[in-house]
Amino acid sequence: MSKKEFNLPIIGGIIAAAGAGLCCAWPFVLLLLGVNGSWISNLTLLEPYRPLFILVVFVLFGWVGWNVYRSVEECEPGSACAVPRVRIHRQIIFWVAALIALALVTSAYWIPFFA
Repeated sequence: MSKKEFNLPIIGGIIAAAGAGLCCAWPFVLLLLGVNGSWISNLTLLEPYRPLFILVVFVLFGWVGWNVYRSVEECEPGSACAVPRVRIHRQIIFWVAALIALALVTSAYWIPFFA
């Protein structure tokens, strides 16, 4: 798997997580920027698509996790996944991205405590 192919699912997972959290995070960001008004509570255009975004997040991160943690024997000799240092870096990037995605997906539950 090339570096470009490896990064695509992680980037897609983060974008999907942002989409899932956009219904709740975007009004919060606007409030932090000083934009106010009763119309902000009506910014729920993407709310019906939230379960779909969450499903995409889990599918993409599941696929990336499988690729990151597959055994070295399944890697092509000389490829990046066969190098231990590269594998560790990819695993760290995976978990950082997964935590960011988790924060975005669950933002509907914890953002109201700060608003």
